[in-house]
Amino acid sequence: MSDILHIIQHSLGVDQFGQGNQYRNYFVTGEGSVDHPICMEAVGLGLMKIMRAKYELYGGDDMFAVTDEGKAWMAENNPAPPKLTRSQQRYQRYLESDSGVSFGEWMKRKVA
Repeated sequence: MSDILHIIQHSLGVDQFGQGNQYRNYFVTGEGSVDHPICMEAVGLGLMKIMRAKYELYGGDDMFAVTDEGKAWMAENNPAPPKLTRSQQRYQRYLESDSGVSFGEWMKRKVA
């Protein structure tokens, strides 16, 4: 099941803990690849749906999308993220601020 979890996370564009914006919902793979049987298993479980090689854009491969059930399953099966130290939390806040300045400059602004 960890292979299915990884593919669903990748399909949705989130990290290995299920965190991040779900900015996409597709996974393209073809028969004969390592991932195709895993995606087919997810389809059988109702976690993904398949659109068979309809689009030339995908080179004749199948496109899979995560269902609402798959999103819920992922949320239940994601591992807990590691605990961050205070310094790591502060750096994460800097990254999330998207301020356009260096971390050092951001810190000077926060202290002042």
